[in-house]
Amino acid sequence: MDGRGDEVNGSIAEAGYARLGGVDQFVMMRGLNRSNPPLILLHGGPGFSETAFFRFYCAPLERFFTLIYWDQRGAGKSARSDVKPETLTVAQLLADLAELVDLTCRRLGHEQVTLFGHSWGSALGVLFAARAPERVAAYVGCGQIGDWAKGEKEFYDFTLAEARRRGHGRALRELEKMGPPPHSVEQLLAARTWLSRFEGRMSPGAIWQVVRAVLGTPEASLWEVPHTMRALHATLAAMWPEVTRLDLNQLAPALAMPVFFLLGRHDHWVPSHVSQAYFEALQAPSKQLVWFEQSGHEPFVDEPEKLNRTMIELVRPVCVERGLSAARRAGRCRPARGLLLPVRR
Repeated sequence: MDGRGDEVNGSIAEAGYARLGGVDQFVMMRGLNRSNPPLILLHGGPGFSETAFFRFYCAPLERFFTLIYWDQRGAGKSARSDVKPETLTVAQLLADLAELVDLTCRRLGHEQVTLFGHSWGSALGVLFAARAPERVAAYVGCGQIGDWAKGEKEFYDFTLAEARRRGHGRALRELEKMGPPPHSVEQLLAARTWLSRFEGRMSPGAIWQVVRAVLGTPEASLWEVPHTMRALHATLAAMWPEVTRLDLNQLAPALAMPVFFLLGRHDHWVPSHVSQAYFEALQAPSKQLVWFEQSGHEPFVDEPEKLNRTMIELVRPVCVERGLSAARRAGRCRPARGLLLPVRR
């Protein structure tokens, strides 16, 4: 819509359910011009929908990309009763993503998409890009996973050291009792909670930031927060033993498209030096690492203006050039009519 509420010719604003991997999953497509590069946002967790945060902080990108917001199987609006725990696997989510890429390309008339992966989504994005390089124009990793087990060990060591430095007896006792990884989901969430407190994520200001993002997006509601957290717990319980064994250094040592890593200097959830080590080892036609000096695990929340500017100025030109090349090779396909089922209230 323009400033007067009229539909802009060539724009897209659709939200609904797509049948991916045999189950309905929530997908939203928004952009000022369908000819802009499609950008699929892959949230973290696994199982934690970040659609409200992406929509609140990254909406300016809708002028330069067509953004595809996706609640993955078992997360957010896609956490449904027909999602069986045994289907919450890395292989199944990769298959779901493959179908979403095909749907996106058909709907928008493109041959390739760009992937933006955050945290767990960065592992999903890298694995897909390694398996289907012809479908990916560029890959962007934020809070990038590398050697997952090493990252968890570094996260635990940092949190334990912080508890000691602060003289926080209760945290120290709990952390020492659980010991180093591998952790159960309950231990993981307990340790993450302690780090959140140490980093100020449980302060009134930080909580208000979350509330503001949810209230600031018409697609989200505070009533959904308990459902979102239950979905996170259930999906983590199903997937955590598998995902913590992922080592992208071994599984994806090379990618065949341009790569961008956007890393928070103060990220201790996925320690940024572990992400940097993967970046340095990764082989790619081109790669750029951008540091966000005032950010932790979520640069799109901590420094949204810089992140959006980076996407527009560094990533978009590469996506446009590669998209045009792919279209010339394949012959530009025509956009398909709406492919999403209505949102059920």
